[in-house]
Amino acid sequence: MNPDQRETLFWHPLDNKRIQCDLCPHHCTLKDGQRGVCYVRGNVNGLMQLHTYGRSSGFCIDPIEKKPLNHYLPGTPVLSFGTAGCNLACKFCQNWDISKARGMDLLCNNATPKQLATAATDNKCRAVAFTYNDPVIFLEYAEDVAAACRAADIKSIAVTAGYISDAARPRFFSSFDAVNIDLKAFTDHFYRHICGGKLSTILDTLMYLKHETSIWFEITTLLIPNKNDSNEEIEALCSWVSKNLGQDVPLHFSAFHPDWKMQNIPATPLATLLRARSIALQNQIRYVYIGNIQHVQASSTYCHNCKTLLIERNGYQLDSWYIHDGKCGQCETVIPGIFGKNPGNWGPKRQPIFIDEN
Repeated sequence: MNPDQRETLFWHPLDNKRIQCDLCPHHCTLKDGQRGVCYVRGNVNGLMQLHTYGRSSGFCIDPIEKKPLNHYLPGTPVLSFGTAGCNLACKFCQNWDISKARGMDLLCNNATPKQLATAATDNKCRAVAFTYNDPVIFLEYAEDVAAACRAADIKSIAVTAGYISDAARPRFFSSFDAVNIDLKAFTDHFYRHICGGKLSTILDTLMYLKHETSIWFEITTLLIPNKNDSNEEIEALCSWVSKNLGQDVPLHFSAFHPDWKMQNIPATPLATLLRARSIALQNQIRYVYIGNIQHVQASSTYCHNCKTLLIERNGYQLDSWYIHDGKCGQCETVIPGIFGKNPGNWGPKRQPIFIDEN
């Protein structure tokens, strides 16, 4: 077994050295030497192995708002990393060079869980974000990194599509303090034909997070012109969120930019994002943001009770702060989220770092 391989959880043997992966709803059945849809979990001599343990496509310090998380330690720096592969096949993927990688040469950066936690501490990061590709597929590595971070008083954040089996869901999310779920659309047709998955699985994940955990989570939907941006679909999405998850879950609508297999589709107009935000607010969702496009008002946080400006955001720069002890500075209404005593001052910086392997 290579140093970057580890035996995995959530699989079972079949006959003739075939095995079945039970991590996600694909339930890949693999002959010896085959890899699953994600490409990083495969059958090696009748055992399921993770081929990317301890290997990353790079490390970078980002603003936490880039994940995006607007109600979790605003303004603070987060150490971001990912590996390669994905268990979905989104035709619009904006990290396709990482998520669709089929060669391990991309993973030129090595880091043990302890080294990642130490790097976060040394660079004064409050959290480590598992991002760029979906951490579900490298569950064992993510779990060990999160444990090392917890020992160093560093928070762990999952940026994930939430495409995971019922059996694996509790184990995976138990490692994280905050999560952003990518709710890619609100029709099964979109998930089946554009992402290679099922909407129902993501809704199950959202319901699990809301009703069976205390994890802070936010939701992001990338709006693609003429694919998932109709009034009817946005209304259905917002109504479901409001009724099933409550009014306090922050919802982000992000702008699509042509990429990978959807380069013939134009970028999302600002008007579409503002229309979606208006529909969400009409559905009583209290905190609705737009992203991947500059708009101070629609990116800022306002008290849902008295409408006072609490956090003004100019891109990833925080320009004002009026939250005291997690409450509105004007009317003292509790603001949902996890807020520090003072805002972070990382701003919009993006800082690649190198982790010493010694």
